[in-house]
Amino acid sequence: MQKKDLDQYKRMMRMVTIILILALEAVIFHVVWMQYYSARIYIVPFFRKGDYYVTGLYLIFMLLFLYIYGGLKIGYMKKKNTIYSQALSGICANVLIYLVIVLLYRHIAPITPLIIMTVIQVIMTAVISVCFEALYNRCFPPRRMLLIYDTPETEQLFPKLQSRKDKFFIAAACSMSEGMEVIMKKIPEYEGVVISDVHSAERNQLLKYCYQLSIRVYVTPKISDVILRSSEMLHLFDTPLLLARNYGLTFEQKLVKRLLDLVVSVIMTIVASPFMLISAIAIKLYDGGPVLFKQKRYTIDRKEFYVYKFRSMIVDAEKDGVARLASKNDSRITPVGEILRKTRLDELPQLFNILKGDMSLVGPRPERPEIAVEYEKEIPEFAFRLKVKAGLTGYAQVYGKYNTTAYDKLKLDLMYIENYSLISDLKLLIVTFKIMFMKESTEGVEADQVLAVTNLKKEEKK
Repeated sequence: MQKKDLDQYKRMMRMVTIILILALEAVIFHVVWMQYYSARIYIVPFFRKGDYYVTGLYLIFMLLFLYIYGGLKIGYMKKKNTIYSQALSGICANVLIYLVIVLLYRHIAPITPLIIMTVIQVIMTAVISVCFEALYNRCFPPRRMLLIYDTPETEQLFPKLQSRKDKFFIAAACSMSEGMEVIMKKIPEYEGVVISDVHSAERNQLLKYCYQLSIRVYVTPKISDVILRSSEMLHLFDTPLLLARNYGLTFEQKLVKRLLDLVVSVIMTIVASPFMLISAIAIKLYDGGPVLFKQKRYTIDRKEFYVYKFRSMIVDAEKDGVARLASKNDSRITPVGEILRKTRLDELPQLFNILKGDMSLVGPRPERPEIAVEYEKEIPEFAFRLKVKAGLTGYAQVYGKYNTTAYDKLKLDLMYIENYSLISDLKLLIVTFKIMFMKESTEGVEADQVLAVTNLKKEEKK
């Protein structure tokens, strides 16, 4: 049986594991609910169906957070990431169900049973996930892949693919300079193909050939692909049309987004005020320098504004006048600043930028004018990010890293802009809580990098 015929069994195996995890989560909660909470609620009688309704509500909470945090993607994400996502989902679901229990109790309910339940659930899901990964990798070893490239910049993609040896095995790589005929003879020998930065005409030929042979293809998208991905299909006559509006957000979307910004930022400012006060005191006590750091940035339509942050570097960190991103083991970052950066507390003063209207909760991260100019010299399309307001968090922050190249950040930000919805904003806000404590999301650029720009050709191939 060919590997492509086994895909249905992979999905079935994943579904069975997810159902098992959800069923055990529900059973554990139901036992805790019946043992410690149901009989003590001052509703007489709390009919038996009500107990099942509460368990069903808990199951909905679990499923919601597992979906948002990626806990359902067993076999896709790295093992540690899967376990972390499932543990965080369980914690969030348990916090919500505790609030429901408090409402039913009509006074503060005991929290100890839920804390013990959370620990048991985390251990249980971790064990199941580890066992699943071991069985999954044994049954479905990584595919033998052929990497097809046209420019040397593919070297940046290769180590990323190699970092997931559980999913990809790059058995060979070939350049388009070898000729289309040679490459097409090689393709049937592999279980999958990765196409990276290949000229559109040749890429289309490769895609059709792989489609004909039913060979899966991974493609690094071009800017035009991202724009067309969200286009609207029109049926005005017998020739298909794709409509790409290219306006950014509509008036209605901007209005809803601004209302969300105001409501959430006010709540976050109130909740975060103790942490902001502690951060300010810690910075002041360390070196006596200014607490806040302000810097000129770009937002929508290239408008300039001053972004506010808690100062995490030494005073006059750029006294030489050279704008540079923070690097790994950057000597300019203070011990206090390092903690603030790792916990993202240094970003909290930007809530005032959001209240002022300079920024949004979700959007492309604002760049410094001088750095943006350098990016645009290499990637003219980098300015496309300015179709919406800059954001406190964004698609590139959630799915990228601090040291992700400007070109990849641009594509991630355009995916957000072209597929914007209120639901996507809410999901990104919730997922941001997950990445706050993931080390790789705060890694600096390499020490010899001034800007995280990929060495792409100045104009993307059409």
